[in-house]
Amino acid sequence: MIKVIRFTALILFGLTCVTANADEEAIRKALSQAMPNSKVDAVKSSVIKGLYEAAIGANIYYVSEDGKYLIMQGRLFDIAARKDLTEEKLNGTRKFAIENMSKEDMIIFKAKIPKYTVTIFTDIDCGYCRKLHSELDQYSAQGITIQYLFYPRAGKGSDSYNKAISVWCADDRNAALTAAKKDKSIPVKTCDNPIDKHMKLAEDFDVKGTPMIVTESGNILPGYLPAKQLVEALESEKVPQ
Repeated sequence: MIKVIRFTALILFGLTCVTANADEEAIRKALSQAMPNSKVDAVKSSVIKGLYEAAIGANIYYVSEDGKYLIMQGRLFDIAARKDLTEEKLNGTRKFAIENMSKEDMIIFKAKIPKYTVTIFTDIDCGYCRKLHSELDQYSAQGITIQYLFYPRAGKGSDSYNKAISVWCADDRNAALTAAKKDKSIPVKTCDNPIDKHMKLAEDFDVKGTPMIVTESGNILPGYLPAKQLVEALESEKVPQ
């Protein structure tokens, strides 16, 4: 259900500086004042007159032209084209977020002859995550490079979270991850790590379960997919719709 939220008096004060003829920069400023802990990445007019779309992190919000109202949940559809316009925008924000994460903050298993790259949110103790990882040779044979980000579903401080840190801090992260996914014991270690950053991105992407596959175009493929099915999905993205 679409939720239209009217701000409290304090937030309204920040937003009412936007006039009826508000431009994108004015809306950006008002949103920044109303949500100081969130970075407004982009503000653009939407396909609906008087409604603006704001990209904040990996999320898309809609703002009324007068700045008084914010639609925080909901999808914008083109009925005639049968197209989810919000999902198209979300693909772009997810693509941007992943491209701006350093490769050094990922654990990467490169294909022998790379053709595709997917980013996968994984949980060391997730059964289907382990199944996917056990088939790395099949993904590699299809030319799929896998970039792993951690999303321990049990949360910060859990056993899965601590395992993720130990894997990250290992001398050979790839080997340690493979061992951990086989339920083998690995040395307990701590160090500076990006696990919290991974989890924050997962929250921004609204990850509900693992594995969650994100394609190079920012499209979401939830759950485990065998290598051949994943290639078919990746190939279909290249076909003009």
